[in-house]
Amino acid sequence: MKNTLLGSLYLILASSIWGGMYVVVKVVVAVIPPLELVWLRYLVAIVTLLVIGLITRQKWRIEKRYVIIIIAIGIIGNAISIVAQETGTMLSTAQMGAIITSSTPAFMVIFAGFILKERMTLKKGISVGLATIGVILIVGISDVNMSSSLGGISLLIAALTWALMSVLVKLLPSNYSQIVVTTYSILVALIVLTPFVLPRLHDEMNISQLTHPTIWGGLLYLGIVSTAGGFLLWNRGLQMLNASSGGLFFFFQPVVGALLGWLILGESIGVTFWIGSILILTGVLFVINEKK
Repeated sequence: MKNTLLGSLYLILASSIWGGMYVVVKVVVAVIPPLELVWLRYLVAIVTLLVIGLITRQKWRIEKRYVIIIIAIGIIGNAISIVAQETGTMLSTAQMGAIITSSTPAFMVIFAGFILKERMTLKKGISVGLATIGVILIVGISDVNMSSSLGGISLLIAALTWALMSVLVKLLPSNYSQIVVTTYSILVALIVLTPFVLPRLHDEMNISQLTHPTIWGGLLYLGIVSTAGGFLLWNRGLQMLNASSGGLFFFFQPVVGALLGWLILGESIGVTFWIGSILILTGVLFVINEKK
């Protein structure tokens, strides 16, 4: 029970950090395009993780049989998924992004069944259903522009690949340091993205604008808190819960995003936000109380 509560806390914190991230991205992406922003976030994150790893004297050796899994996590989750999400959000609407990416926990249940042989229970099904309805109530469906088909496809790819990555994390030994695993997976993504980013770096953004405190401050937040901190918490939390249950905590992301948009950006929220939040919280409580 202790591991379940602690793992739940890690996943709630990770999702909440990512929910708040959109307020920062809204400002930074006006100067730095999505692909370059992902690359710069990872550059800041890798430096942060290496410093933490050296200070805490981590053991960096990974058994050969697990190297391919870490490479897969880096390419599928940290490279393809994040770039697809940024691209899909840019091509479609924020509401469509929230709705499509909220399918991630359902895909995690499917992948966990096939890869990890986790049994689908009635309680898990009810939890996913309640939380999904809650997200749809929060983001609404009336203004979604379904004509943004390319954006929708990109967002679906983002949801599928993030779900697959989250299940692959469970294949690694639980005694592996998440600092080491996260560092290596982000390094893989950085290597994969570099050939695409470097030729565009000077042409796609104004380097001088990076010196503005709001921009470099936002970039540091995205790299240190959202990427290094968020990925560490998410991977650690998944190690302490089964994959299909852990995915439900992903639903905290749109809740926190909408709440901070209301508090900081002055965006309006109605009664459906609170009803949706209650449904999501109810679904998550089902998981926390489920006995292993």
